[in-house]
Amino acid sequence: MTVAHILADKGRDVITTPPHRTLREVVAMLAAKGVGAVVVADASMNVLGILSERDVVRVVAHDGAAALDDQVSRHMTPKVATVTRETSIDELMEIMTEGRFRHLPVVEEGRLIGIVSIGDVVKRHISAIDSERQALREYIATA
Repeated sequence: MTVAHILADKGRDVITTPPHRTLREVVAMLAAKGVGAVVVADASMNVLGILSERDVVRVVAHDGAAALDDQVSRHMTPKVATVTRETSIDELMEIMTEGRFRHLPVVEEGRLIGIVSIGDVVKRHISAIDSERQALREYIATA
C-alpha cells in the first residue's frame, strides 16, 4: 500500500497559500475549509513551507494577537518533510511518528501534487483491518 492509494481515495486537493498572506487570512482559511494545515507554495506549486494550527497557536501564545497581521512566511515551517506517491504507508507512518507531523505534502518532480494527514492514514489502516477481519470471518465460516 502506498501514498498513491490514499490520494486515489481522497483526491489531490490541497489548500495552499502564497507566503505574503497574513496569518489572519490563513487562520480564516483553515477554519472555513476545516483543515489543520496549509501548504505555503509559489505559483508553480513549489513547496516553500507549511503552516499548521499548532504553528498559529505557538505564535499567538508567544507574540499575542498582533502576530495575526504578520506574513505567513515569518511563521511557517520552512523545512518541510515531504513524501512521494510511491512512499509506502508503513514509511509514511514512521515519518509522521518520528517527526510528530500530522500533515505531509506529496511532491512529484519538485511540485506539490497532494497532501496526506494522520486522519487519512488512520482511515486507511482501519479499512485494512476491517477487510482482514471480514476475510477471516468468511474463511472461518467456510472451514
